[in-house]
Amino acid sequence: MFYIDQYAVGDIPVLEVALINQKAAPLPTVIFIHGLNSAKEHNLHYAYYLAEKGFRVIMQDCLYHGERAREQSLQELSFQFWNIVIHSIEELKDIHNFLLNQNKIKDDLIGVAGTSMGGIITLGALTQYDWIQTAVSLMGNPSYVEFATMQIENLQKLGIPMPLSDEIITAQLEILKKYDLSQRPDILNNRPIMFWHGEKDPIVPFQSAYSFYEKIKNRYRNEEHLQFYRDSHADHKVSRFGVLKTAEWFEQYLKKKLESSSHK
Repeated sequence: MFYIDQYAVGDIPVLEVALINQKAAPLPTVIFIHGLNSAKEHNLHYAYYLAEKGFRVIMQDCLYHGERAREQSLQELSFQFWNIVIHSIEELKDIHNFLLNQNKIKDDLIGVAGTSMGGIITLGALTQYDWIQTAVSLMGNPSYVEFATMQIENLQKLGIPMPLSDEIITAQLEILKKYDLSQRPDILNNRPIMFWHGEKDPIVPFQSAYSFYEKIKNRYRNEEHLQFYRDSHADHKVSRFGVLKTAEWFEQYLKKKLESSSHK
């Protein structure tokens, strides 16, 4: 049996999921982040598989999503994309502090994962927080500046007017460098990371994430700590294989880490 608690961390609406008989106990914890134009409830199937393995799962509504949504079109929301990404990375600090203060995390064992925009947020968060022990990026992209530049070029090709001046765009690209994992690979420090990506993804290009993986894999002392699962048939939707591998990854690098340390 599972429980689902709904509450707020400051202004951030949150769902918490775990096995009901473990509700009061500190547990290895996974923060799972949704994609653009989605919401925390849309990822409950991930929470099910993770909670089943003994994790506490935290899912929040990102800025302008779910309970924080406001009346705006998808195009208007898309123009806020990088603002949402950076805001969400900064809010992870508030969520982490809350979980620590509530004694919800077992032995500092905490991981972060997400789909699409959530995967992008996850990879950017690795540049800011060394408390993230392991991460899973599902259809994410670590190359912030490159991806943002591509988005701008695509809008220009489509003749869609940008609501921002060239000066503001240049300033925002400069800000993104701080969170761009492709420019700061040393900060990973051998932390276990799993990627899943469909090769036919038309939204978040597969090749950018895979090129990053190829670039960093020789930096890893333990090659098993870095895995990239590519699906030659998938587009911008995570397969069942990807969902199950996500739960297995955290079991390997949070749950078994806890179990091995308890037997020493």
